[in-house]
Amino acid sequence: MPLTAFLKLSLLVAITATAISARADLVVLQYHHVSDSTPPATSTSVSLFEGQLNMILDLELDVVDLQQGTETTLAGTDGQGNHIAITFDDAYDSVYHTAAPLLADKAYPYTIFVNTEAVGRNGYMTWDQIRELAERSGVTIANHSADHGHLARKPNESQSDWQARVTSSLDSAQGTLSRELKAPAPMFAYPYGEFDEALERKVAERGWYGFGQQSGAIGQQTEKTRLPRFPMANAYGQLGSLENKLRSKAFPVDTGELPDGVISENPPTLVFPLVEPIDANRLTCFASGQGRIDFDVTDGNVEVKAPEAFNSRRFRYNCTHPAGDGSYYWLSQQWLDLSKPED
Repeated sequence: MPLTAFLKLSLLVAITATAISARADLVVLQYHHVSDSTPPATSTSVSLFEGQLNMILDLELDVVDLQQGTETTLAGTDGQGNHIAITFDDAYDSVYHTAAPLLADKAYPYTIFVNTEAVGRNGYMTWDQIRELAERSGVTIANHSADHGHLARKPNESQSDWQARVTSSLDSAQGTLSRELKAPAPMFAYPYGEFDEALERKVAERGWYGFGQQSGAIGQQTEKTRLPRFPMANAYGQLGSLENKLRSKAFPVDTGELPDGVISENPPTLVFPLVEPIDANRLTCFASGQGRIDFDVTDGNVEVKAPEAFNSRRFRYNCTHPAGDGSYYWLSQQWLDLSKPED
């Protein structure tokens, strides 16, 4: 290749990489309890929650409304620099008593995903409390199903039974939210973060955004029914690794082209295209419980497969790559083994 052509190509690659890394991506944080006395696996301690909010402030990151931030990020109209959105699943009462006042102090907006049949039970908010929050500026209430069931089709479940079960759970919850709150947001958080392509279609048919529990940032190429969120419970939200998550960038692939999360083999294989500015020599992939794992590059595609089978119902492959300025492109694929018992 002539030197002039090489220099032009190098400049184009550099410009492309800079443009991708400079775009505004949306990092969504996912919480359940904010408490020192609830189950550790789904809880964020009060001091850790305060530390997380302070880090967001110190990094001068804008906290935005989830629906608006998602819309503008997918449309590519959100300028530069990462934005943050804060979400809570299940409407636990610690959100009302502890998290809400701390968020109000910083005027940070947030979204609560409500599984409607649990409202008023021990440990959950009441409808009066949810309505009170919903009337505050910056607080959004959205659908987390009626019964918090496992909504992917079960192995021995007929198509008609699955259709009836899922339709009831999604639509009865939205109907309840409409009666109680007038205008629930067109957003849905999958219970347990579990979804398959058929459930995604149900969400898309309703014109909703679908949020999972796989990690990573939302970018222009993120599929609107498989939007990632970073879990922020004690085990995952420690301050030592939080900055990398807050500043992460969406991996430059069309996530709608990634495979269905329901596995047909164990361990499963993840395949995605090797595109600019991703360099295979700087790519690192990990598997739940197995640490760093190898991958192959074949015909311009990256193939990731863990060396050992998994024993859990849900597990992930995560791949990261430097994005400049100390940030990382972050891709997470959640897998679902329907042969394992429900939790």
